[in-house]
Amino acid sequence: MPPTDGPWCPEDFTARLRAVSATRYHDRHPFNVRMHEGTLTPAELRRWILNRFHYQRHIPVKDALILAKFDDPALRRSWLRRIQDHDGAAEGEGGIERWLRLGEAAGIGRDRLWSGTEVLPGVRLAVDGYVNFCRLRSPLEAVAASLTELAAPAIMRRRIDAFEHHYRWIEADGLTYFRDRIGQGSRDSEEALALVLTWARTRQEQKAAVAALAFKCEVLWSLLDAVDHGGSRS
Repeated sequence: MPPTDGPWCPEDFTARLRAVSATRYHDRHPFNVRMHEGTLTPAELRRWILNRFHYQRHIPVKDALILAKFDDPALRRSWLRRIQDHDGAAEGEGGIERWLRLGEAAGIGRDRLWSGTEVLPGVRLAVDGYVNFCRLRSPLEAVAASLTELAAPAIMRRRIDAFEHHYRWIEADGLTYFRDRIGQGSRDSEEALALVLTWARTRQEQKAAVAALAFKCEVLWSLLDAVDHGGSRS
C-alpha cells in the first residue's frame, strides 16, 4: 500500500481543488445571491461595480508579479496573455476598459472609478492581501490561487442572465466584460490547473495549493463582505 502521507493521485488532487472552488467561491455570498435574484438596489449595484473595479485594476498587477517568478520564457509568454486580456493590446481594449464601460452603463463616470476615493477600506485590505500573496508566495501557490477561475464561467452566465432580466436600466453593451470572461475563465483555469498538477509533487505541496485556493476564495468573500456592509457608511 502507498504511504498515507504520499501525494494524492491527480484525480483526487483535482477533485479537492474543484471542491474548494465549488463550495467556497463567492457565488454563495449573500450579496451575490441577492444580485442574481435581482433584489439589489441601484445604489448597491453601483457600489459593487465601483469597489470591484479596485480588484479588476489590480489583476494585471498580480499577474505581472506571478510572471516575474517564472524561469521559462514560453511560460512567461503564455502568462503575459493574461495581462493583455485585462490591459489590452492598445488603448480602448481589454478587461479593464470593459469594466469602465460597465460603470458608464450603470451611470458611474470613468474619472470616478479611476479616482478610487470611494473604495471601501475592507476592499483595499482584501485586494492588497491578494497582491502581496502573489508577490511573496511560491509560483505554485500564486498560480493555485488563480484557480477560482474554475467557477468563474458559471457565475458569469448567471450574472448575465440576472442583469438582462432584473437590471435592464443598465445598458446591454455594459455586459461585455461578463460575456468575454466566460471563455477566458475556462481557458485560464485549465492552463493553471495543468501547471498546479505538474508542480505539486508532494502531499505538502498539494496541501499548499489547496490552501492557496481557499485563501483566494476568502479574499473574494471578504471583498463582498465590505461591499455588503458598505451602505452603512453612506
